[in-house]
Amino acid sequence: MSDVPNVLVLPSPAQGHVNPMIILSQRLVEYGCNVIFVNTESIHNKVITSMGNQEGGITGGSRIKLVSLPDGLGPHADRNNFKELFGSMLNNMPAMLEKLIEDLSLKDGIRVNCIVADVVMVWAFEIARKIGIKDVLFCPASASLIALQRSIPKLIEDGIIDSNGLPITQKTFQLSPSFPAMDSDSIWWTKTVDSASRKDTFDAAVHCMQIQESTELWLCNSTPEIEPGAFSYLPKLLPIGPLLRDVTEEKSLGQFWEEDHSCLSWLDQQPHASVIYVAFGSTTLFDKNQFTELALGLELTNRPFLWVVRQDSDCNNKVSLPNEFKGNQGKIVEWAPQQKVLSHPAIACFVSHCGWNSTIEGLSNGVPFLCWPYFADQFLNKTYICDALKVGLGFDLHENELISREEIKVKVDKVLGDENIRSKAHVLKEKLLNNIKDEGRSSENLKKFIKWLKE
Repeated sequence: MSDVPNVLVLPSPAQGHVNPMIILSQRLVEYGCNVIFVNTESIHNKVITSMGNQEGGITGGSRIKLVSLPDGLGPHADRNNFKELFGSMLNNMPAMLEKLIEDLSLKDGIRVNCIVADVVMVWAFEIARKIGIKDVLFCPASASLIALQRSIPKLIEDGIIDSNGLPITQKTFQLSPSFPAMDSDSIWWTKTVDSASRKDTFDAAVHCMQIQESTELWLCNSTPEIEPGAFSYLPKLLPIGPLLRDVTEEKSLGQFWEEDHSCLSWLDQQPHASVIYVAFGSTTLFDKNQFTELALGLELTNRPFLWVVRQDSDCNNKVSLPNEFKGNQGKIVEWAPQQKVLSHPAIACFVSHCGWNSTIEGLSNGVPFLCWPYFADQFLNKTYICDALKVGLGFDLHENELISREEIKVKVDKVLGDENIRSKAHVLKEKLLNNIKDEGRSSENLKKFIKWLKE
């Protein structure tokens, strides 16, 4: 066997899953591995297009080989229908993945030694075991999400949820004494966009947990400073975070949309710690009234803001700015180089949906948060940001179930005027970055993983 491991990396087809797995792949290459990065065809095409058609990875001679497999759906299918998408992937992709691994060996002389699969792509482990190669679980979300998922039998036993995963009680609970108190909002599988898919999401979580059980190694994009309780609860889980992009990279591999770098020169012209950065990830949908309140709320703050508003062809939630919005003190872009933005000295706070990548990037740059979760684990992440780490604030809903423009102004003023939040955010930033220094815990864990790969 070659002493250069060939690692097949398999993310779920979502921006928040592809991002950290691309960064992990880049780390593996730095440690001397070759990576075969497998996306579904529709995602692969987006990634290639956003890179300016650089087939094969970062450069022609890259050690990250980008390949694709069909997800089994037709060209015009709705890939936002997760039940349909994941059902089709499960029916079609395992056989194709097995054939891909066989072809890599026969046609290209590449023998795959290990599959690193996303938490929701664990069907790939059955193939790894069948052909006798190593399998590794990668969690692109928080360690607490895995801990909560693995506590399902206990949550049922304790009367917190019923056998369908739905909350029975509104009372707070703790998974262990070292965990922050959680409420029913933290139970991520109940926070689906449409209530009809809750049972499917819960069943999928239980199924994935059963397959994960026999996987030898689990990696997670987190650190014990963020969620100490989760790592003591799950000793098998190796923290390798924060997985951060190299900000000197001209283009970020793995993006679904082209990044607008004009916002960086705009930030250069703004005063230090003055700009509100507003970004809600790749899946958040706003209704027209809430979008209007957000626009007018940003204006009401009377501060400079940088706002990411997707308007691309596959954005199924195009909303227009209200007529009374002038936007003079702000800049709006369709997609931003987020890591570069958050590390810019002009940024004062981050109005975020609290997706895990955004959470990790914001915390690693010492930026205070204003939390606006939309679905799934984002509510759990908000609990950590606001209650456990105390580096951000949440918004309160008005009686019409909207976050009002006045509430936005009040919370922006409050978070920017809170010296305690800012100093906590800076202290946490230093702790997180220490993990990825040469002798840091996450760097040592990655070395441990590489050593295990080469055995």
